[in-house]
Amino acid sequence: MIYTPGIQNLLTDNRLAPLGPGTPNQRLSSLLKALTLDNLFAPQAIRNRDMATACLAGLWLYHDFLDEAHTLAQALETAEGSYWHGLVHRREPDFENAKYWFHRVGEHAIFAALGDAAGQLAQSAPADPATAFLAKQSSWDPFAFIDLCEAVQRGRSQSELLCRHIQQREWQLLFDYCCRGAVKP
Repeated sequence: MIYTPGIQNLLTDNRLAPLGPGTPNQRLSSLLKALTLDNLFAPQAIRNRDMATACLAGLWLYHDFLDEAHTLAQALETAEGSYWHGLVHRREPDFENAKYWFHRVGEHAIFAALGDAAGQLAQSAPADPATAFLAKQSSWDPFAFIDLCEAVQRGRSQSELLCRHIQQREWQLLFDYCCRGAVKP
């Protein structure tokens, strides 16, 4: 996907976010705070402000500002708002709350691509019984992935790097989906 200059300026770092809260990227704090939906998507016109706000939540999350991402996602009563909200809670970590928000997401349009990507990533990762479901799944199960992230954070699985790569792919798929929905074609 080709991003607007406002978005490109915030994605210059190739970040592999931690499974936990991480440390906010203070270097970009002032740039993030100065964003408006209009300057984020300029010169394109916004057609769906909720999707544009979802993109903004995603950018705050990308740079580990969980509180700001949470505030934006919580204000959205859409599947995408619930999805970003669930991602924030999964990273806090507040796994039960993440599951609540993923129940509100329902079956999302990115799940098929995410399931395929997770399966491919799992096939090239070291063997781990906790991740076997990823290679065998017929559809993406966000609840099983939340459980896997919890297992990693509690020391019951050694697949942290795999989970971080899946999480990165999930962020990318959801962000791109929201960007396409935000602007006029």
